[in-house]
Amino acid sequence: MRLPILLALTMLCLCAPTTWATQMNAPTEDSAMDNLHKGLQFLEDNAKKPGIIRLDSGLEYQILEEGKGTPPGPTDFVTVHYRGTLIDGTEFDSSYARNTPATFPVNAVIAGWTEALQRMTPGSKWVIYVPSELAYGSNGAGSVIPPNSALIFEIELIAVKTDMDDSEHPENALGDHGEDG
Repeated sequence: MRLPILLALTMLCLCAPTTWATQMNAPTEDSAMDNLHKGLQFLEDNAKKPGIIRLDSGLEYQILEEGKGTPPGPTDFVTVHYRGTLIDGTEFDSSYARNTPATFPVNAVIAGWTEALQRMTPGSKWVIYVPSELAYGSNGAGSVIPPNSALIFEIELIAVKTDMDDSEHPENALGDHGEDG
């Protein structure tokens, strides 16, 4: 009698998703807090490196190439190439990989990007280090960016356009963490 019951329980565990199994795949509050602490420690250590500039907001950046011209305003459109990674180096998005620059309004992306872009001039290439509160915060972004993650972006500002006519539309924006624009 025990064998059929054991077999039935085994099949139930293997075939039916359980709350326990679902929760094992979901981010936990502990992992979110762990991400927050790791991100804060990373940014604290990073700020001590030569060439890193830290702003009052907590955003950090390093200028790889200096451009020329006027920085974009919050409602201007920018065309950029970029690569986004977690602090462990895991790449979650890249216009370089798609071989297509992205165009979007400066104020349509995460706060860390908006702040950095308004300091960059066309032709600039920066690496920005974004604390979680200037990125996706406690929500994270889909399955690619865990909650409370600090992020790293390499950004190349290709062009700034102050107004776009109706025939020109942004290809994609990073406000949605860059997944399939």
